[in-house]
Amino acid sequence: MDDQTRIQIEAAAFRRLRRHLIEDRPDAQNIDMMNLAGFCRNCLSRWYQEAANERGIEMGKDEARKIFYGMPMSEWKARYQTEASEAQKAAFETAFKENVTDREG
Repeated sequence: MDDQTRIQIEAAAFRRLRRHLIEDRPDAQNIDMMNLAGFCRNCLSRWYQEAANERGIEMGKDEARKIFYGMPMSEWKARYQTEASEAQKAAFETAFKENVTDREG
């Protein structure tokens, strides 16, 4: 497989993952995804932002989230985010530390 075809297939897979998380399963809570898999929609939007920035495209966190979610983050939260339990919050602290904080340094 040539590089251009590989890139197109990877991009198509990313678009399908995004569509699944945004359209098919908005009920899957970010905190549960983070606690189970070590990443969530916010991570994907951050990776999108980082990829843009690496290519010289200025993009902030809010803009990347709006592009990824298809709406402002505040609107997403109001529509789909539920209140996290204390157990979810405690697990998230560990997951965030292991998957985000430790990798940023």
